[in-house]
Amino acid sequence: MKHIVMFNKFHGSLCLAAALLGAGLSGPLHAAPAVSAAAPLVIGESFNIESKVLAETRHINVYMSRGYSLPADAPLPVLYMPDGGLREDFLHIAGLLQVSVDNGTMRPFMLVGIENTQRRRDMTGPTDNAEDKKIAPVVGGSAQFRRFIREELMPEVKQRYRTTGETAVIGESLAGLFVVETFLRDPQLFDHYVAADPSLWWNDSKLLAEAPALLAKRAAKPQTLYFASSSNAGIVQGAGQLSALLTARAPDGLRWYYQSMPAETHATIYQPAALQAFRMMLKPN
Repeated sequence: MKHIVMFNKFHGSLCLAAALLGAGLSGPLHAAPAVSAAAPLVIGESFNIESKVLAETRHINVYMSRGYSLPADAPLPVLYMPDGGLREDFLHIAGLLQVSVDNGTMRPFMLVGIENTQRRRDMTGPTDNAEDKKIAPVVGGSAQFRRFIREELMPEVKQRYRTTGETAVIGESLAGLFVVETFLRDPQLFDHYVAADPSLWWNDSKLLAEAPALLAKRAAKPQTLYFASSSNAGIVQGAGQLSALLTARAPDGLRWYYQSMPAETHATIYQPAALQAFRMMLKPN
């Protein structure tokens, strides 16, 4: 770490000369304080998992948010997060978890961040829209990504850590699309779903068109869903459609929340939406 001190050159020279003169009159200069070498700042841990489902290595980051009173060995519920790399959104959400747990507005949770390899492949379902297909060399891999989470990542997390069995998932933009798609197509995978600015326009909004039938056939189960929209017009339209659908036919056992955040943009909504979701859905009992 470099410490940088800036000062006026002429004034600094006078001060230095005065200091040296004073030192000569009164004794030796004080020795510089002893400092240690810089060390890594560790807030969690990480591991790699060799995925047979995805045929690649996936890097996983983990952060424990326990608060002040929870014992170090107490089991934790788990919040899974796509876009979970250190240069993605892992540190942002870890910070929100810690402050929320510490101030008593959220229950303790473990954050499991999944670092991306091919984000647009993993976060999207199949599409018939030619423009959609231009965003990446491969799209439409969300079902395989869910299978990786279910069959490989979740068992590994349970083996490595003490968990309660309660699970949640959070994502923004295309990752928000993945969250809503999972809520509709594989509702048993998580207990809580958080989607900020979900890209429900994907594939000409066909997920929303299929949503009534998907909701109708799901079994009743206590679950929570939170989604929020920014000032982005396309996002607002899709979120509004989902809100109207749930108002008319939300399944039994579901508590759901929709927040419009017109003061936020697609680039700024994730953190404020996540904070609201934690306070609404994951607050202390």
